[in-house]
Amino acid sequence: MKQLIIILVFTCCLTGCRINLVSMYENPETYCNPVNISYRFCLDEPSRREAADPTVISFKEQYFLFASKSGGYWYSGDLEQWTFIESDEIPVEEYAPTVIAISDTLYFLASSGEKSTVYKTADPLSGKWSVAREELEMPVWDPAFFLDDDNRLYLYWGCSNVNPIYGIELDYGNNFAFIGKPKELIKANPDLYGWEVPGDYNTLTGQSPWIEGAWVNKHKGRYYLQYAGPGTEFKSYSDGVYVAEDPLGPYSLQPHNPFSYKPGGFAAGAGHGSTFHDNFGNYWHIGTITISVKHMFERRLGLYPTFFDHEGMLYTLTKYGDYPLIIPRKKVTDFNELFLGWMLLSYNKKVEVSSSIDSLPASNMTDENIRTYWAAESGDSAEYATIDLGESYNVYSVQVNFAEHNTEIFGRQKDIYHRYTINQSDDGINWTLLADKSQNKADNTHDYIRLPEKVSCRYLRINNLEVPGGNFAISGFRVFGKGDGKMPGKISEFEAIRNDENRKSVKLIWNKPDNATGYNISYGIDKNKLYQNCMVYRDTVLIINSLNAGQPYCFAIESFNENGITQGGILRCVE
Repeated sequence: MKQLIIILVFTCCLTGCRINLVSMYENPETYCNPVNISYRFCLDEPSRREAADPTVISFKEQYFLFASKSGGYWYSGDLEQWTFIESDEIPVEEYAPTVIAISDTLYFLASSGEKSTVYKTADPLSGKWSVAREELEMPVWDPAFFLDDDNRLYLYWGCSNVNPIYGIELDYGNNFAFIGKPKELIKANPDLYGWEVPGDYNTLTGQSPWIEGAWVNKHKGRYYLQYAGPGTEFKSYSDGVYVAEDPLGPYSLQPHNPFSYKPGGFAAGAGHGSTFHDNFGNYWHIGTITISVKHMFERRLGLYPTFFDHEGMLYTLTKYGDYPLIIPRKKVTDFNELFLGWMLLSYNKKVEVSSSIDSLPASNMTDENIRTYWAAESGDSAEYATIDLGESYNVYSVQVNFAEHNTEIFGRQKDIYHRYTINQSDDGINWTLLADKSQNKADNTHDYIRLPEKVSCRYLRINNLEVPGGNFAISGFRVFGKGDGKMPGKISEFEAIRNDENRKSVKLIWNKPDNATGYNISYGIDKNKLYQNCMVYRDTVLIINSLNAGQPYCFAIESFNENGITQGGILRCVE
């Protein structure tokens, strides 16, 4: 099959120029993925933290967050600060909990292979729950409730590399009784859909994907059945979506898929999540980030802005999805209203440390890979790490991602936390306190610190005071801000070559412009629907294997560095 490649010169409206809209907000609240919550240590060996398969719901002016294996759940009034509620009255040790608000009551159901029990509470802040139904007519795994506008309740479930996603209507007025028989709704089709092929980069064609994590939203009369694949341990972990006119189908694949996908950057993975809207009508998708180093189920949570376009296409923007973003306090319409233009200043910068385990070097702190980390030889208060940014920059925020090394902690325990300070300097000799966490009492391991005002500095030093256990270890010492130096050069050469033998795959090649740190590739099924994004550092070749074999695609690319983003100005489309 001959390639059809179209070259267009396009304007900023196609992919979005870098626009700093901070001035629209007097003091914008920001966040940075992974979500900054108290991830719990698992109960089994090896010692590691986990949270995954999240459900977020708005109830009685609060957002409630439930996640697998967390020992309880969280609440927040603003999606920024989360408070944990410990509870032993619901099965918080089970996977993939779902909740639904019906009138003034919240109902909870988690995965089970033996007995599925529905719980209820009118006051989730209390941590008190009671049984609404002791046992559903059959056990379900990865359940998801959906309440339609007509108050009819539906249940969806499925988690298998063989079986489909199922759905059924429930009579909640009659003790959550099944109405009819479960209906098969969607099945995997990795022969056509590249995002369903297992592997970090969708290359393990000999394996069957795990299709799981159903979730349903209704938008303008249509039902959006979301599902996760191909496996939680892969960077390609993503959420696809089918659309129907009825909550039990028949469902048809949405042309844009997967709708939530983040295979690159510091924190990869955006699968098995839930889609919800905030108090201002903005949609969000909260999904699962993979680490999967100490254990396959070592995972975190990521929150991403989500939209429906004018044709009703559901899409999640993971562009710069682990850089600081604004949490809006109004309705927003695109990414440019959320991105502050705070760039990563710490990538591949020189780091000096107090000590280091040979196999876990200091450079792991700045390689933008959550799966690698530096570990000091101890957890003593003498351990530290210093980043040299190379020149002075305006620093707006810092994210410290701790990576427990040699811990022997199991379960949620009290009085464990990281305590530290961060100092800054222009010359590496005279130091000023930048952030004081010496009295910290929050067990947050992806600590995002928004500075009250910008600080100009070249060096940042983190000084350990106390660790929960084991060694002082960091997977990412990330610094965000703005430089006033040279912008990256403009990409002038860009090729997109679709694989005729495997149409789920495309190879992208571009020139390396001056001063570029990395690249963001935006692509999609149409030149006006470049909804998917992949971030690449240093490399100038990228193979994407997650395409729909039957769809045409368009690709755009931009370069970035510490000083900002330069649009590529070229669009490539392939049949």
